[in-house]
Amino acid sequence: MTGAIPAVVLRAALALAGAPARTACRLSVRSRTAVYRAGLADGRSVVIKLYAATARRNAGTESAAIRAASGHVPVPAVVGYGNVPGHDATALITCDLGPLTLGSAVRSGLVSDERALKDLAGLLGRLHRAPVQIGAPRRPFYEQVASLGLRCQSSSLDRIGPVLAAIADAASTALVWCHGDLHSDNVVLVRPQAVRHLVDFTDAAAGPRESDVAQTLVMTDALSPLRARSVTDAYPLALDHRLLSAWAVFHTMRCWAHSESGDDRARWAGRLDELSRRTPHLFRVPRPERTYR
Repeated sequence: MTGAIPAVVLRAALALAGAPARTACRLSVRSRTAVYRAGLADGRSVVIKLYAATARRNAGTESAAIRAASGHVPVPAVVGYGNVPGHDATALITCDLGPLTLGSAVRSGLVSDERALKDLAGLLGRLHRAPVQIGAPRRPFYEQVASLGLRCQSSSLDRIGPVLAAIADAASTALVWCHGDLHSDNVVLVRPQAVRHLVDFTDAAAGPRESDVAQTLVMTDALSPLRARSVTDAYPLALDHRLLSAWAVFHTMRCWAHSESGDDRARWAGRLDELSRRTPHLFRVPRPERTYR
């Protein structure tokens, strides 16, 4: 029913897609974004992503990232984007690729976990070949460290001091288009050939390829040597593996800092401890204070 559709969705559809929305189903909601699948009066099915005015990114920057990637990797077609009339928000409208994600295909047994990891690696490699324009959004490493510092105590940052130094020393590495959050549920399979399409470019920005590959390793729980190799062996571009390890620790620490207390926090703490055992050179071990008599 039209009355059940949020007013901002109605306004976005009419202004940016040129047709009224007849149905709308909320797919996700976060602190500063909300995503709806909408059926338009002209028969089209679209996905409407709303950005709050306080979001660091907006519909325009995500649209730019999709356009930059489109020549190298399958992505949803952009129907429209811009300010939503009468609302303090921007909206990005893309064609609806359907509900089947790579993640749901893995969970239902249609695709093996190893195949999914290799698919993600191949998609990252194709995305990372897309040229980075001069005006492409960037997120400097010092900003990421500052953001992390707001979430955790200085002792936590001190623990990964070697990681921060390794990444900062490599700041001059070539930049690529990074997806910023590539995991199996951000890949949609489009039938009949089940072509893999990248979606959700909310966090897309120019950055080092090792950061993007490490983010995928972290978000897919592929940090063990065997699972990590499924990704890195299938990734078609050269990687600095020491830098990759450093970024994996940094992203894991960031996930720990943003996790909820309880089981979620314990899980990420356990992964950090495992990384400290596997790559001790990337962690600073507190030394007991020396006492004098």
